[in-house]
Amino acid sequence: MQKREPNPIDVHVGVRIRTQRKLRGMTQVQLADQLGITFQQVQKYEKGTNRVGSSRLSRIAEVLGVQIPFFFEGDPSFKGNDFDPLSDADPVFGFVNTKDGLELNKAFVAIKNERVRRSIVKMIETVAKSSQAADPAD
Repeated sequence: MQKREPNPIDVHVGVRIRTQRKLRGMTQVQLADQLGITFQQVQKYEKGTNRVGSSRLSRIAEVLGVQIPFFFEGDPSFKGNDFDPLSDADPVFGFVNTKDGLELNKAFVAIKNERVRRSIVKMIETVAKSSQAADPAD
């Protein structure tokens, strides 16, 4: 019997659930407890092996503090059938899934002063531009 591949959209939604859960500092067990399911079910949602129903997705969005459309941003159906949410096709989201990306985002969100956050973004953009100019390989 041949193993069925997860639907790319289910994988995409799962990656978005996992990333938001991690950004919130929640474990799979904590999310599962708030949803009234097992952590194994959360694992299956995050891997895309089980499809998330609409009422469950609504509850996940509520627990994670996001709107439902968040889970569909960057919809993989526009990228073809071989969508890989952790590939270089989406380097920003791929970075957010790394340890450094999560730590950077948590620290940035903790900065409450909007002017300070904006200054940090401008500084990073400047460093990135000068870095690209210095590296002719890019």
